[in-house]
Amino acid sequence: MHVSNLQLREHTLAERLADIAVQALIDEADLSPKPALVDRRGSGAHTDLHLGLMHASALALWPTFKAMAEAAGDLGEVGLTLREALGRIGREGETAMLATTRGVNTHRGAVWALGLLVAAVALEPHCDSAQAIALRAAHLALLPDTHAPCSFSHGAEVAKRYGASGAREEAQSGFPGVTQRALPQLKRSRAAGHAEQNARLDALLAIMAQLTDTCVLYRAGEEGLRAMQSGAAAILQAGGSASLAGRRLLHELDRQLLKLNASPGGAADMLAACLFLDRIESGACALAGGQ
Repeated sequence: MHVSNLQLREHTLAERLADIAVQALIDEADLSPKPALVDRRGSGAHTDLHLGLMHASALALWPTFKAMAEAAGDLGEVGLTLREALGRIGREGETAMLATTRGVNTHRGAVWALGLLVAAVALEPHCDSAQAIALRAAHLALLPDTHAPCSFSHGAEVAKRYGASGAREEAQSGFPGVTQRALPQLKRSRAAGHAEQNARLDALLAIMAQLTDTCVLYRAGEEGLRAMQSGAAAILQAGGSASLAGRRLLHELDRQLLKLNASPGGAADMLAACLFLDRIESGACALAGGQ
């Protein structure tokens, strides 16, 4: 068959949402320099992660996000049936992720956050705001998953030890770290003429300045959390990552968090959610045409 006779199939809504979710994970991983996180420079505070593994993990989750979007589109409403379907699909996705990474937890938190947001968009794929999408995701997150196994997690240990909320509570609250801090900061930095990399770094810093990151608490306790929050806030106050003073403070924060072995993985997951919502919000109308 001649190549001119080949016709490209139009992607379904679920496929396009999966594309956007995976691209958000890849964009988050590639963003550099991120304090103590895996990026193009190296593995940050991790000994078991590298950029190639993060990319492979993100790509392995594409079928998961597609299935979540399809479930939301088929069921058509927020309810226990959809919540339990998302839980089942998410657990299957984690298994596929861990098979790809040989047991390394690369994106477990992101599966939860992005999965809810993908489903929320699929429920109402017309032009929509990030705030409205996050609210629908919160309604889903508040529903119980009666089939979820009772399993140990670092987040649960941190919650018990410090009384800290984690990714679950962030989602149940409507992702305030994303909608109230990261997205506004991303837009402010762009409006100020900063390069996209710097705008995204500033969005990450806006999350880090406020988030009770359970990954940091688990690895470095309250000292690590204070260092992350105060350091990120100082960079933004100095003019952000695009300013000379801000960039110096960014490198200092990187050194400090590496010394404490504190990797803000929770903030990284929220940045991926921010990049996903930013892409949806800027081109949401294009989603409505294909189901």
